[in-house]
Amino acid sequence: MSIPSSHLLIQTIILGLLVGGVYALMSSGLTLIFGVMRVINVAHGAFLILGAYLTYWLFQLTGLDPILSIVLTAPVLFLIGWGVQRYVLSRLENPEKSSVLVTFALAITMEGLMGTFWKTTMRSVKAEYASEVIKFMTYRIPLTRLIGFGAALLVLLILYLILQHTNLGRAIRATIQNPSAAELVGVNIQVVSAMTFGIGIATAAVGGSLLSMIYSFNASSQTDWITRVLSVIVLGGMGSLPGAFIAAIILGVMEQLTAVTVTLYWSPIVFYLFLFLTLIFRPQGLMGEIVREKA
Repeated sequence: MSIPSSHLLIQTIILGLLVGGVYALMSSGLTLIFGVMRVINVAHGAFLILGAYLTYWLFQLTGLDPILSIVLTAPVLFLIGWGVQRYVLSRLENPEKSSVLVTFALAITMEGLMGTFWKTTMRSVKAEYASEVIKFMTYRIPLTRLIGFGAALLVLLILYLILQHTNLGRAIRATIQNPSAAELVGVNIQVVSAMTFGIGIATAAVGGSLLSMIYSFNASSQTDWITRVLSVIVLGGMGSLPGAFIAAIILGVMEQLTAVTVTLYWSPIVFYLFLFLTLIFRPQGLMGEIVREKA
């Protein structure tokens, strides 16, 4: 283990904050879905990779910028997510318990289909500005990570405005707080669940587009990414969007610090370590609530 200089330490923290913002976006849809439906969508990582592949495909065919491709990929994945909830998850007798197996099967199926269509070669989107950096004082900030961080914050802001200032958002928040009471005052739980699942998968499309610019990926990468986003929402507190944001920043910074002070190969272990420690010492997470079973 090596102790970095103060300059390298600050540079690493800056990069950790930027990648943490992208992790927050990737995790927001998963924690939102859990908050409304109490469903852990194990296929979320596969949807992230699908969003990345669609971005890559559009870039290869038309040269469309990965950020602009969000305008196309997000609605497509929203419709897919809406359909999955409406015609698959809603038919389960006890979705809170059986959804893990169903979404795991969906993830494996999607991985196989993506591997068949796009093969197993590692892909990435190399936009014209992929190698550009912005110099701030003596620090160097990769433009792709800065753009990814900005896009993540914008989408999270839009998601916040939807939740706070629209009828759908109020229905979603009411369902998160008390589904039975929300249904009694006229909230259609089935519609809210389908819309929420669609929004959650749409955020995965945005996260996938950003992922395609920053990281290399293939179909099997979905297992690595579902581990990361699950670690984020468990540390933040299942169903808590603010908690997911804070946890994503913490894990993003710790990942980068581990890569610099220990080795790059150990940095992914940070997510497993935090997941393990959270489940042992604070299973409700940083901002989650302790769920008590009904008598």
